Amino acid sequence: MSLPRSVGSVEDQLSVIDSLIAAPFPEREDTKTEHGWGGPGHRIAVLRASRDFRDAPDLEPLTAAEEEIEADLTALTDVLTARWGGPTTLDLWAHLGYDQPDLPDTAGPEPLVSLAQMVFHLPVWRVPSTGRWVGLTTAQADRELPIELLAAIGEESCLPD
Repeated sequence: MSLPRSVGSVEDQLSVIDSLIAAPFPEREDTKTEHGWGGPGHRIAVLRASRDFRDAPDLEPLTAAEEEIEADLTALTDVLTARWGGPTTLDLWAHLGYDQPDLPDTAGPEPLVSLAQMVFHLPVWRVPSTGRWVGLTTAQADRELPIELLAAIGEESCLPD
């Protein structure tokens, strides 16, 4: 299995976001795509990924990678905010289903459940006239793994009112 292809410039990252907004969602859950994965009603794309940090002798490479990816996140956030206004911030904790441990099937919809395993809050923009939303975040599953800039696209119907 190949890793998702990281996208270079902010302009290219924005182009990926725009193409994912317009593209149909995959029919099957956990479908691999050029930039990430998806399923019915959602996609998650890796817009940029740092190298891994397994052999990093100190924190300097990690700090540099964080700064570079945060700069891309800030630039994309500015562009999306100029297009669609300020984002709504979703609290993803509730989408893990931990609020009601006696009811294991209460976890929320994808991609919110997958994102909740990586981040607690997700800025989300509703894309007018599409019935879709876009979320941006950075995530690092473990200190030794790459830092990733992620874009999530989903159906508005999965968002809380």
